[in-house]
Amino acid sequence: IFDKFKEPSLAYLDSAATTQKPQQVIDAITNFYSSEYSNIHRGAYRLSSNATDNYEAVRFKVKDLINSESHKNIIFTRGATEAINLVANSFENYFEEGDVILISTLEHHSNIVPWQLLAERKKLKIKFIDIDENAELILSDYEKKLQKFQPKLVAITYISNAFGTITPIKDIINKAHRSNAVVLVDIAQAVAHKKIDVQEMGVDFAVFSGHKLYGPTGVGVLYAKKQHLDLMQPFMGGGDMISYVGKEGSQWAEIPAKFEAGTPPIAEVIGLGAAIDFVNNIGFENIREVETNLIKDGLSFLSEYKEVTIYGPKDLSNRGSVISFNFSGVHPHDLATIADSFNVQIRAGFHCAMPALHAINLSATARISFGVYSLKQDLIQLGQALNKARSLFHP
Repeated sequence: IFDKFKEPSLAYLDSAATTQKPQQVIDAITNFYSSEYSNIHRGAYRLSSNATDNYEAVRFKVKDLINSESHKNIIFTRGATEAINLVANSFENYFEEGDVILISTLEHHSNIVPWQLLAERKKLKIKFIDIDENAELILSDYEKKLQKFQPKLVAITYISNAFGTITPIKDIINKAHRSNAVVLVDIAQAVAHKKIDVQEMGVDFAVFSGHKLYGPTGVGVLYAKKQHLDLMQPFMGGGDMISYVGKEGSQWAEIPAKFEAGTPPIAEVIGLGAAIDFVNNIGFENIREVETNLIKDGLSFLSEYKEVTIYGPKDLSNRGSVISFNFSGVHPHDLATIADSFNVQIRAGFHCAMPALHAINLSATARISFGVYSLKQDLIQLGQALNKARSLFHP
């Protein structure tokens, strides 16, 4: 599919950080810039009209991808991080002093820090759902804290970027709603790997980034239920998000334009549309089958090294396309450097998830993660790097 990124010897095992791009995504962006470029929504001429149509067509593709009620529930942002910040700012009038936001310990920093900033502004309290030694949510702790703190909002990931943990998201949402909490779900690590249905989930807000879905950087999506969007104030002011501007004040445009101020990431949105076509053409059942086999192979392969400790869920059905591990006596950064010398690209560090790692007494891990282009050969190549690490640190 990717011709191994034009470099046959490259083993790219960092798809959880960002995915490589298929040619059709690159072509869509190149074609837009080279022969279709214009600003959108404003021009009364052919190029602008065509660009507007192509941009807005992607909103319908996103609607279908996650089964939104309407394309008007889809807000384009610059990434999942901006989407969460949008909610944390635009939805802040929903909160009153002393309210609680409940966050899982598994979260990426982008689903923690915006809520901490909001808590400072509004004098809210933040509580965390504990995880166990396998980096899985302790559901009894979740239920206890729902009852004890009666949170106004629950912020949670669908799949952990640090450990690959798949959370029982529908059950989590149902329990939150029974406690009168709204729920924001980070689906950034899920949307490229499994079919998402926001209506079936019943989620209030969902966010993801284009670059983890084989699309470009600089574009993301916020899905929100209409009743929330109606209550939310604009995140940013400027052109395109207004229906009237006067010296005495302004009036907002209808949703979704109300939340898309200024010139949007037009080329990036068009690239995202091509990425959605790409994953749809492969099919999520096929993607999951390929990646599940790679996870099995990866876990089996790493288990052969007595120096390796693997973290995360033991049950394969609870694990996404991520494997975090450590090699005894070798810092993850050193291991990544050794791997790079064999043209193997792995992640090392705390993966923007310090609370998750600290909860199981870790400061860093090595991490491999798979995409549709990953091969069993990549693991064999990784083995060469691990053998080198063994010879250097365990002679």
